[in-house]
Amino acid sequence: MVLLVLAAIETAVRLGMLNAALVPPPTTVAQRTFEIVASGVFLAPLGTTLYLLFVAYFAASLLAVILGLLMGRFVAMYNLFEPLVELLRPLPKPALLPPLILFLGLGDVMKLVVVGLAVFFPVLINTVQGVRGIDPVLINTARTFGCGRFAILLKVILPASLPLILAGMRVSLALGMILVVIAEMLAGTGGLGYLILDMQRSFRAQIMYAWLVILAVLGYALNAIFLALERRVIHWSAARSD
Repeated sequence: MVLLVLAAIETAVRLGMLNAALVPPPTTVAQRTFEIVASGVFLAPLGTTLYLLFVAYFAASLLAVILGLLMGRFVAMYNLFEPLVELLRPLPKPALLPPLILFLGLGDVMKLVVVGLAVFFPVLINTVQGVRGIDPVLINTARTFGCGRFAILLKVILPASLPLILAGMRVSLALGMILVVIAEMLAGTGGLGYLILDMQRSFRAQIMYAWLVILAVLGYALNAIFLALERRVIHWSAARSD
């Protein structure tokens, strides 16, 4: 299907049905993409984007899992944080960029915060639901064997909640990618997002689309890697579903 769409675009451009200055032929975009990759110039902006994404992603995910375990396990913690979570969760995270820029400036801190906010809530909600959906028999069995609260939380509740936690982390990975690119576009200080916008402003459409191809491949690769790791971490869940 993708090849058919690309072939249709190529034909339309060659026949003059589409403006080549705005929609370059896919073959030309592929050539520009190969040149960028072969020259190695993509490594620096790619490293900047991945650094911001991974630092915010892992920090926010860890915090969300810890808070989610506590909220799901203890009613007092849930009642304390649930109003704040439900107040902030529905807010579109790109809408928070203007106040964050006002308070934090255009540096890496602002980008890390906005990406972290996008990552945090899906992981938190899935963790809470995962904890609340655990079969009480598992917890009672652990108590019978003399496990304390911390041991139950770490050895019973966390493993049993992992499928939902990882599902939330997968969703958050895509959201983090979106927000880091938007933040780079607005901040204009490097990364793949900045390069895409800069090429558009310079009317260098072929190179702009080439960077978009690189960004698309990056997103696909990150998702594939995550799925492979997920299958390894919760192989027992996949086997049970089969």
